[in-house]
Amino acid sequence: MKDFFLSQKPRIGISACLLGQKVRHDGGHKRDLFVTEILSRFVEWVPVCPEVEAGMGVPRETVRLVGNPSHPRMVADRSGKDWSREMEAYSRKRLEKLSSMNLSGYILKKNSPSCGMERVKVYGKGGAPKLKGRGLFARSLMTALPLLPVEEEGRLNDLALRENFIARVFAYHRWQNLLSGARSPRPLIKFHKNKHY
Repeated sequence: MKDFFLSQKPRIGISACLLGQKVRHDGGHKRDLFVTEILSRFVEWVPVCPEVEAGMGVPRETVRLVGNPSHPRMVADRSGKDWSREMEAYSRKRLEKLSSMNLSGYILKKNSPSCGMERVKVYGKGGAPKLKGRGLFARSLMTALPLLPVEEEGRLNDLALRENFIARVFAYHRWQNLLSGARSPRPLIKFHKNKHY
């Protein structure tokens, strides 16, 4: 009999550049070897590039976060165009779709003004930028799906953080499968007995 909890691979959202897609502002990518060579064998990817999907195009002007670190704006470096409204509108729409896809985790691109999970530079009026920001899409994602395991690719170089993230993804996937199946005590007991995430 097929294992109830492992009926399919976990589906993980990911910043598209980490899969090698050429969506960066300069037309390049940030292909991550752990993601593409190892983790890809065990999961199904849902690639997302908020900046391209919000209409910025490739190549494009670089953007950065400015203003209040708790609610910064996303502004283009040279032209000064404020992309905040477009990014927030896009994020709401995209997250409606992602919410229906039963994601079991998400890997974000570090330091990105759209996807950075933490410590993203926020520029104020002079002086050094503060490392207190979160990318606009990342903030929306983590607010809309607060139970979803989320991590940055840079932090996955730390073996303890990597192991923790993968364990959370597979445990969350098993929990999603449990909730989608027949409601009875047996699957719940099996879920709690299983120590192999």
